[in-house]
Amino acid sequence: MTQTAISCSVMRGGTSKGLMFLADSLPADQATRDAVLLAAMGSPDKRQIDGMGGAHPLTSKVAVVSLSPRDNADVEYLFLQVWPDRPEVSDSQNCGNMLAAVGPFAIEQGLVAAGDPVTPVRIWMRNTQTLATAFVQTPGGRVRYDGPTRIDGVPGTHAPIPIEFADVAGSSCGALLPTGNVTDVVEGTKVTCIDNGMPVVCIAASDLGLSGQETPAELEADAEVTRRVEAIRLAAGPLMNLGDVTSATVPKMSLLSPPAHGGTISTRTFIPRRVHEAIGVLGAVSVATACVLPGSVAHGIAVVPEKTNGSTDVEVEHPTGFFTVTLEVEASDGIFTVTRSALLRTARLLMRGEVFVPSSVWDPA
Repeated sequence: MTQTAISCSVMRGGTSKGLMFLADSLPADQATRDAVLLAAMGSPDKRQIDGMGGAHPLTSKVAVVSLSPRDNADVEYLFLQVWPDRPEVSDSQNCGNMLAAVGPFAIEQGLVAAGDPVTPVRIWMRNTQTLATAFVQTPGGRVRYDGPTRIDGVPGTHAPIPIEFADVAGSSCGALLPTGNVTDVVEGTKVTCIDNGMPVVCIAASDLGLSGQETPAELEADAEVTRRVEAIRLAAGPLMNLGDVTSATVPKMSLLSPPAHGGTISTRTFIPRRVHEAIGVLGAVSVATACVLPGSVAHGIAVVPEKTNGSTDVEVEHPTGFFTVTLEVEASDGIFTVTRSALLRTARLLMRGEVFVPSSVWDPA
């Protein structure tokens, strides 16, 4: 036999897509595991023609799921970014879009018993050592994928999956404001460095000579803008306690401008070198948090709505629509604290079966 078969599912989570594995299905050794995932996705090859990857970072993702030994969690979720164009598998960040698929996958695989009509799945996110709870619709004890909920960037409507995060502030950088400042000047540009689940550098698009309404393709084609954004990112990495980020996927770089379609703020996000067609889940949470943080770059641009029942719904505009983040924050004695972050996603099981990799990469026999 020249190939090894590995059980997996293909799922869409939010506006991303990837392979879902039970941890026991993959090699325990990290180097072998990474080689297997590169082969499964068809990397390195920008088309990923010899694998399951979709030739874009948003469709070349992996979620590894297992039972959790923790009292406060049901399952553990490790997110791995498999890069299409280079032989690299990264665990340096989380992915809140693929997180939306973890709850349904865990129920489908029997890791979590389905309730009726909704099953809460407590998910320990290993990348950031933080907890999220996904509320999965399970009428009659079966995962439901169809429903009335539409999210921008995904065709059609699906069953809603509300996700609540517990204390994700500083999960990668050690603090909500990792530099200790609401604003900094980095490479001559005023920025806000923030981490409420995802390290993000907020920049006013106008400070780069942009309207903020450029398309992702236009931004990627602008060599001077991409050079400046990358220079700021490389300089911000050490300031955010991330060290040398030359080869890292964080921090994300979000160019901000006034809302153009009735939302709170408009975004264009580098992830970190390609420009996102939408915005990452946890990146949106960090940007939304900056919008309600007095003195931040985002706060000076955003049109922040009034609180409703103690919470603020921040509508983050992106190239393909909106992303709504619900926040509850407190400010006391000059200390700004996020007490609740929540959002709405959808997911769908696309296929399950086996993915094949050459036995020369991994032969468990």
